[in-house]
Amino acid sequence: MKYFENILHTIGNTPLVKINKITKDLPCTVLAKVETTNPGNSIKDRMALKMIEDAEKSGALKPGGTIIEGTSGNTGMGLAIAAVIKGYKCIFTTTDKQSKEKVDALKAFGAEVIVCPTDVEPTDPRSYYSVSSRLAAEIPNAWKPNQYDNLSNSTAHYEQTGPEIWDQTDGEITHLVVGVGTGGTISGTAKYLKEKNPNIKVFGIDTYGSVFKKYLETGEFDKNEIYPYITEGIGEDFLPANVDFSLIDKFEKVTDKDAAVMTRRIPREEGIFAGNSAGSAMAGIMQLQNEFKAGDVVVVIFHDHGTRYLGKMFNEDWMRDRGFLPANVTKSALDLIQNHMHHPLVYCHEDDLCETVFEKMQKYGISQIPVMNQSGAFVGSIEDNHFYAELLKNSSLMKNTVINIMQPPYPIVAFSESIEKLSSMINKQNSALLVMDMGGNWHIITKQDVIRAIAE
Repeated sequence: MKYFENILHTIGNTPLVKINKITKDLPCTVLAKVETTNPGNSIKDRMALKMIEDAEKSGALKPGGTIIEGTSGNTGMGLAIAAVIKGYKCIFTTTDKQSKEKVDALKAFGAEVIVCPTDVEPTDPRSYYSVSSRLAAEIPNAWKPNQYDNLSNSTAHYEQTGPEIWDQTDGEITHLVVGVGTGGTISGTAKYLKEKNPNIKVFGIDTYGSVFKKYLETGEFDKNEIYPYITEGIGEDFLPANVDFSLIDKFEKVTDKDAAVMTRRIPREEGIFAGNSAGSAMAGIMQLQNEFKAGDVVVVIFHDHGTRYLGKMFNEDWMRDRGFLPANVTKSALDLIQNHMHHPLVYCHEDDLCETVFEKMQKYGISQIPVMNQSGAFVGSIEDNHFYAELLKNSSLMKNTVINIMQPPYPIVAFSESIEKLSSMINKQNSALLVMDMGGNWHIITKQDVIRAIAE
């Protein structure tokens, strides 16, 4: 039988996947290290387990102890999973900008979660850093991993992530691109890779509101750089010990909007359901495209899973509220028929008399009517101006059947078709369109429907 002794043995050995559509205009090969296949769906599983194992060896974490940590969610998940297997209790502090999905996921593993305000200094007693430190001091037999300054964080990636990437690329990697938060991933991975090949370039992705970029470039810790931001998982308002700036060649800042929009593009264009930091990293790559040349192999870390952000970046209302999506979403055929969807389609049969059809058009006040055959297929149409012209030619027209004077049938469109496409289809040849709603009922779309939708 082939099985793992417990879930912790499934951490690591994550796949490297080529990015194709988003980077199609780049000269290089871009490969994503997809960390969502870890049991906690993020790269943080690696360092969480390493910090616990090192603390057990040193005696800092004792049997039956309580793990207390400030986390944006993913580190907490890794710690919580390991705690379940190893028999520890978990208390996590997090910020109110983190997605509800992250908090609920931590609670699913039995952890207690305390939500703290985002917009306070790290030293403020209300900050999630300070609250976790206070609880660790007050609760007996408690241990705080302190992922920011605990160098076991970086060591995990030096021992695991770096070697995996080197092996998976056969040593051909030329660039590493990583969103930087605690700094453990970029520093540990970069240390290993640069030992193998000092020419490998390491680019950190930062966000506006964070201090990393300016500090690397000037050596100055500028508090004026600090302000609240939306992007999750990267950027900081202090300098974690795990960020080894000597290993990072360049920082690139990405806006909240660009990160969020790219986060939504990744699953739609690449089929990879990754989170907000992956969106930041991919947006950063596109901004840095002039740094890459033909033959380069760029590896980007996709830290966590998109399910963490269903209430945020993958929620259209949330995106629109922040101006990340246009206020008016493109309307479809289904939107155009909303005001008359409750009315059944008025139509006639090909063997109906013209006088019957004329009376029906007068009764409903319509200027065009589709024509069906006995099998229920649309085979033609009649419009009032055509009807009038034919009547002038033949005064006995009313006693004839519609099949003798009917015009071509109206085009049939999908209910999801955009208003732009619909407006181009209504012209001199087609004064109306036909669409079936999701309930199987037919409706007509006229020029007036399109005009009304555009004007709204």
